[in-house]
Order: sequence, then C-alpha cells, then structure tokens
Amino acid sequence: MQSDDFAEAPYARVRQIFDRLVREGREPGAGLSVWRAGREVLRLTGGWADSGRTRPFDGTTLVQPYSLSKPFAAVAALVAVRDGAMELDRPIAEYWPEYGRAGKERVTLRQVLSHQAGQPRFPESLRGVDPLDDTALRAGLAAAPPEYEPGTAIGEHALTYGHLIDGALRAGAGTTLGEMFNGVVRPALGLDAWFGVPEGELGRVAELEYAAPGWAEQLPSAPWLGIPAGPLEPATVNSARWRRSVFGAVNLHTSASSAARFFGGLTDPAGPVAKLLGPGVHREFLAPQATGHDEVFGTELTWTLGLLRDRTKIAKGGIGGSAGWWSAERGHGVAYLTRGLADHSRVAEIATALGDDLSVTPLES
Repeated sequence: MQSDDFAEAPYARVRQIFDRLVREGREPGAGLSVWRAGREVLRLTGGWADSGRTRPFDGTTLVQPYSLSKPFAAVAALVAVRDGAMELDRPIAEYWPEYGRAGKERVTLRQVLSHQAGQPRFPESLRGVDPLDDTALRAGLAAAPPEYEPGTAIGEHALTYGHLIDGALRAGAGTTLGEMFNGVVRPALGLDAWFGVPEGELGRVAELEYAAPGWAEQLPSAPWLGIPAGPLEPATVNSARWRRSVFGAVNLHTSASSAARFFGGLTDPAGPVAKLLGPGVHREFLAPQATGHDEVFGTELTWTLGLLRDRTKIAKGGIGGSAGWWSAERGHGVAYLTRGLADHSRVAEIATALGDDLSVTPLES
C-alpha cells in the first residue's frame, strides 16, 4: 500500500481498514483521498491497476466510477446555464425540437438534471444498438415517450443522463458534453479527469473487474442497466474505444485525489465550483430539487441538480463501489475509487472510520 499521510494521527484507523481490505483481497485496487480546507490531508492507494498485477494502483491511476460521473456531467450543463445559452426551466424542445415529442414537450433541463424527466432507461428499441453509437442513443431518447409524466416522479436516469445532457448541449449551446467538460470544466476546476481519455493518458486507466461473482446480475438496478448492452461488461469498459468515448452517465475517468478535491470545495462560496458557475447557478446546483421515492433506488431520497443530499452530506456513489461526498459535520471532502466491482461495503467501512454515516445517503441503485 502506498500512503501520503499529511496528518497521519487522525487517520490511523482509516489506514488500518484500507490496508486490511487490500490484504484480505476484498479490494483488488483502489484509491482514497480526503480534502479539508483546500488541501489534501490523506491519500491512500493499494492493490493493482490491472488484473495481471503488473501496474501498482497509485495516486495517478484513473478510474471509471460509474454514476459518480453524473455531478461532473451536470456541471458541464450548468456552465451553459451560467452563460445564458440555456435556462433551467425552459423546455428542452425549444432548443432540441426532435426531443419535444411523445409527452416530452415541456421537459426542462432542471427535470433532466434532477432525474424527473421520466427517462430512467433507454427504450427497448435500442436494445441491439452499439453502446457507443451516441447518435442513435440520443435519437432513441428523443423519439421515446417518458415512463411517467415528467415532473411527477423521481427515478435516477441511470444510463440516459449523459445522453440527455449531451443532446441538450448540442442543440442549445452548440457544443457537446465532452467538449464542455474537457475544455471548460476540467481546467477551471483543476481536475485530473476526462470524459473521453486522451490517447496519451490511457496507460493510467485502471482495468475494471468483478470483485464479487455474479455482481452485475445481483444489482437491484439491473432492469435499468440492460439497454444497451456493454456498460457493465469488463470487455467493453476496458477497451480503448470505450475509454476514448463519452458515455456521460457513467464513464468519467478520474483519480481519487481529483474527485475528493471536487467534493472538498463543493459548497464553498469562494471555492472553484462556485467561481466557475457563479453564485446563483452554484446555489441551484446544490439546492434540494426533488424529494420522494426514487423508482430506481427504491427508497426515499433528495436530489439536487446531479447529487444526493441529506441533513449533513452531499454525495454521489457509483455502482461497483466508488463514492464521493462532502460532510458538513466533518468539514471534509472524500473520494474512494475502486476498480473492483462489488457493493459499497468497503467504502462504508472507510466512511465509518472517518466519522461519516453513509447509511442515510443511498449510494447504490
């Protein structure tokens, strides 16, 4: 295990748990980072970045954290709102006419970002589509009716989130999700993260693997993740083609340190996210937008424009075990990124040792 302990004593128990997860084989490769008051106070890495155990997992390793990607995609959309190119409460169909069909005529960007647009999964008509045919996937969403009347229910847009944002940005702002994130958000926030990993950075990406047999089949959210086939399959997500492409709901690639830095400055009105978005849009980003029973998570929760929040935390998890959060009680931002796809029991142990209770903030759908 590699360790960069900037304030070692308070984190001794965290180090013990992280080391045990790796030693016992529950964690094949992961990174943990904690940021407080604008600086990284803890960085731990352990295991391997590849299944062949030829590359140690280190602080530069990039991981696809699945739905932890969503708040980063949301920030890209909110930059367009900041610039006046789009409005949160204006129907998307006014920018993207093809989308305004089959009951979606009044769907707004706010409803998309807060998972109220009624499209939590791709329609059956796209079952055989190449998962990287983003043109076909966007067109399928534009043509499909919503599963419920938009604005009347909540259901995490598990795989569709990024394509809905991308379609809106293309039509309303004349750019793509990848271009907005990589060209504007990434440099402004100082992130070591990409939607679409550059060729020269591919050697830093961790290989994903199932850390638990039958992991994908056991997911409660499996009904929302089957179309198109591929996003849960190691053969697909470990390919250079997938890593170089943009599947905005799930395939951000980032380091643990970079993700924790994002969460560490998330709520600071003088922090990098607030400076990027401006005070008004920043407040909208973090404000509760919808509270109720999420049909995909199967529990009560509160969505912001891309994040989950409760009384003391703002968080987002990704299937497979990665998670990031801001703790108001502890004053720190944390990210745990794993390449071993299993449940969230590992990060839950880490969170408990840090003094954070993740049991009231759903991480896995």
